[in-house]
Amino acid sequence: MITPIQKSKIEQVINVFETSSPEGKYDALVKFKDYEDPTTKSRITQITFGRSQVTEFGNLKSLINAYNEHNGQYASFLNQYINKIGKQPSLSTDQAFCDALKRAGKTDPVMRTCQDELFDSLYYLPALGWFKEMGFTLPLSLLVIYDSIIHSGSIMTFLRQRFSEKAPIKGGNEKIWIEQYVDVRNSWLANHSNEILRNTVYRTACLKQQIKNNNWDLSMPVTTQGHTIA
Repeated sequence: MITPIQKSKIEQVINVFETSSPEGKYDALVKFKDYEDPTTKSRITQITFGRSQVTEFGNLKSLINAYNEHNGQYASFLNQYINKIGKQPSLSTDQAFCDALKRAGKTDPVMRTCQDELFDSLYYLPALGWFKEMGFTLPLSLLVIYDSIIHSGSIMTFLRQRFSEKAPIKGGNEKIWIEQYVDVRNSWLANHSNEILRNTVYRTACLKQQIKNNNWDLSMPVTTQGHTIA
C-alpha cells in the first residue's frame, strides 16, 4: 500500500530529477538534440517541456490537446500548432510557440492541472500497475520503477536480461532485484554513447544511495541535486 505521503515524496524526487525543483517547474522548457530521426537515424533537436518534461516528438501534443479541451488561457494560440507538433521540422526554433508554452506553464493554473493529470495517467499509473503486477511492495521500489518509466519509457527488457534475480512475482527477492536493476541502469547511463544520457546518471546515483541507506520505506530524507525532500 503506497500512502499519499509516499506518493507525494516519490513525485517530488522525480520533479527534482526532471526540473531541479521539488514542486516541479511547470514552465520549464529546454531543447535537447536527443530525438533520433527514424529514417536517417540522425539526432535532431526537440522541445522538452513541463513538470515531468514531455517531449515534442512524444507526448507534448497530448498535453496541448488536453489544455485546449480545458479552455486554457493560451489555448487558441497553441491550437494553431496542433498539426505541427511531433512532425519535422521541429518547433524548437519557433520562439513564439516556445514563449507561449512557457507563459502557460508559469501563469495558467489550467496548464498545471493538465500536466498533473497527464503525468499521472501516462507515467505514474503505469508504473504503479507494473509495480503491483510484478509483486513489488516497497516505496523505494516504486520510485525506481517510476523513474525508469518516466526517464526511459519502460522497465527496459535488455537491462533486465543483464542480471539474474527474478521479480518478486516469480519468487525473487524484491530488494535484490531493485538493487541489481539500479546497478545495471547506472552502468548503462554512465557509459552511454549519448552525452545527454550520461549526464543523467545523478538519478541512479541517488537511487543507489537510498538503497545503501536502507531507505526502503522512504521515511528518511532524500537528497539529490542540492535539494532535500524530507
